[in-house]
Amino acid sequence: MLSTTLQEGLKAYGIGPKVRAIRLKKKMGLVELGRHTGLSAAMLSKIERGQVFPTLPTLLRVALVFGVGLDFFFAAERDQPVVGIARHKDRLRFPEKPNARDVAYEFESLDFPAVQRLLNSYFAEFHPVAAVKLRRHQHPGAEFLYVLSGTLAIHIGDHEHVLDARDSIYFDSTVAHGYRRVGSKPCTAIVVTTG
Repeated sequence: MLSTTLQEGLKAYGIGPKVRAIRLKKKMGLVELGRHTGLSAAMLSKIERGQVFPTLPTLLRVALVFGVGLDFFFAAERDQPVVGIARHKDRLRFPEKPNARDVAYEFESLDFPAVQRLLNSYFAEFHPVAAVKLRRHQHPGAEFLYVLSGTLAIHIGDHEHVLDARDSIYFDSTVAHGYRRVGSKPCTAIVVTTG
């Protein structure tokens, strides 16, 4: 249990309202944010209403989803330009779905240190399961994909587009889409999303 002094000190930062504001700005519901963070919608609601103060690891989960640093929740408005360098050694690799047995692809955020960014960029590696299982998803904004190696089929709505190394595609990501690795060669791509 936090002392009154600590509670008042934390309230001054307005962490809960900042979580809510960025979630609404990104047009994401509590349930969807819960899927991305592993937190329940009820817990996230309590955080947003200031009934619970999140631990730093919990707050970091939320920050990673929205592409902001922890300082976003503690700092005043910025007067410096946004610059973020993501060193290869510092990047973390995430599966397409947490705790999934068969993962079609893994991704690494290429711009996680940049706070309040206007786009999100990822390095993606597609696994053999992506050759047989197509998992569709959709999200606000647009998506740009540049194939670095191998061959990748992208299903957008009712259409399939096959891309080889050095091919690229831009599309409306509000339309359900999914990726399917073609062939046995390693397949990697750079993926950039907005919205």
